[in-house]
Amino acid sequence: MKVLLLSSAYNSMCQRIHRELGLLGFDLSIELSSDPMVMREHRDRFSPDIIVAPFLKHRIPNDIWLHTICLVVHPGVYGDGGPSSLDWAILNKEKVWGVTLLQANQNLDGGKVWCSRNFTMRSSNKSNIYRREVMAIASKMVKESVLFFQKNHTAKPYTPQSIDTSKVGWKPYMKQSIRKIDWQLDSADTIVTKINCADSSPGVLGEIGGIDCYFYGAFSDKKTRQTVQPGKILGHRAEAIQVACKDGTIWIKQLKLANNYDNDKERAFKLPAIRALANSKIELNLPPITSKRKREIHAKVSGEIGYLYFDCYNGALNTEQCINFLAEYRQLTQDSTIKVIVLMGGEEFWCNGIHLNCIENSPEPNKESWRNINAINLIAEAVITTTDKITVAALRNNAGAGGAILALGCDYVIARDGIVLNPHYQLMGLPGSEFSTYTLPKRVGDIRAKKLLNDCLPLLASEALDIELVDRVFSENWNGYHRQLNSFCRELANREDFSNLLTQKTQARHEDEVVKPILSYASAELKKMKQIFDDTNSSYHLLRYRFVHKIAERQTPSRLVSRDEKIYYHEQLARISS
Repeated sequence: MKVLLLSSAYNSMCQRIHRELGLLGFDLSIELSSDPMVMREHRDRFSPDIIVAPFLKHRIPNDIWLHTICLVVHPGVYGDGGPSSLDWAILNKEKVWGVTLLQANQNLDGGKVWCSRNFTMRSSNKSNIYRREVMAIASKMVKESVLFFQKNHTAKPYTPQSIDTSKVGWKPYMKQSIRKIDWQLDSADTIVTKINCADSSPGVLGEIGGIDCYFYGAFSDKKTRQTVQPGKILGHRAEAIQVACKDGTIWIKQLKLANNYDNDKERAFKLPAIRALANSKIELNLPPITSKRKREIHAKVSGEIGYLYFDCYNGALNTEQCINFLAEYRQLTQDSTIKVIVLMGGEEFWCNGIHLNCIENSPEPNKESWRNINAINLIAEAVITTTDKITVAALRNNAGAGGAILALGCDYVIARDGIVLNPHYQLMGLPGSEFSTYTLPKRVGDIRAKKLLNDCLPLLASEALDIELVDRVFSENWNGYHRQLNSFCRELANREDFSNLLTQKTQARHEDEVVKPILSYASAELKKMKQIFDDTNSSYHLLRYRFVHKIAERQTPSRLVSRDEKIYYHEQLARISS
């Protein structure tokens, strides 16, 4: 059966549903364009039996949904409608929210409901809830519904009547006037909630230190009482800024300038707060702050197990964060009481490699690229060459590029079911580093390693397990995963033959070193990377620019479409070039 995915982007939701439907044996194609004519052309050529919209910001043309059943994922409870559903749920502090799979019709979010399930809301930001609860429920509902359609080729018999969302729960697009922060009246919790419901898009537009900008990544710190004017920046720590509120303070990790302060429109993208403020050219003279607030990169020791967390915004590690990461890791390796080191990643991503936004912001992106890649390589080298501890990569969340490869340097890779891995670099015009030419073939073999790097397709945790890219897949339930992970690590540390494990590990590392020194892998990889960084005309610089400035593809990449579509695209390119 043919399934066409209509999506506004190949985001994590679309990636997961794409791979899960593929594993069920469906013939799949994807269309990312919002142009009605392009959607129609793709529909006509592919002739899908059913259409699924995992992540859609635009309407499906009438002649498409009238001709073919279109199932739309809506991140809201039954009866809810509107483009900012999850935003409103967070702002209104709903205790229970849900996901609804409905059939497209003439009314936005008003079609017949195929399935709707609820979940308990957490106190977190929009992107975190979307990636964890919404994605898990949506993917299950889509699979169930598409399988039902394959068997019956009809709508579900228990489908209720269409919803009139204008009477039940339609909510408009949440404007900045609703999100606006009143530093004098809003509590720290209220301000964090407003920023949470706009994270990671569109952010909250506001003014701070005389600078207009969008706020992202906020945490409250009500224990710190201030007598200064609410809204005043008190200082910074780890590139986040601390801001006074009427009942404490908040920390803001990321900012995006709203105005063209330095006559350079290319600066208008998300950055660590202190770097964004520096781009405004307004002198603030902010002091560093020693705070009890948990650092984004920190270690926690529990008995004989050391857990290293690196909760960096969007999973990207800039040069300075890599340096801090390495320092924390080395401290754990020097603790003789620790037997197992667990790399935990962050709350939203495990790791996505180097920090392209910070590189783009640098006055010399080529040199900053080189600094950043060397810094993350040092982490990978330290992990690979640790022979007196057992190392575990706890892939609790999605990982990509150098981050996905970084995990492979550990002795064990333990993935949470449902996460998506993208172990490739070519979409950014890079051949790869982080010892990928050593760790990737060592796990999956040379042929499969080349295929993973060249195909540039995501992998589900279950797929990664099948090819031995990961060693275990534990429960998708967040608490369940951590219980299984902690149990696994305790069992490792308590094994009677633990010393034998270390002996075997040391011997294997020695044998690999004799065959080919570990640094020779890095030398060859980094030589290629430096050539690309130094070439100002290389595709990397253009692709990085497009990524940072969120410039969408002009057409759906050929790797995501069906075989027939690939042929069509190649014919079109040949026609244009001739």
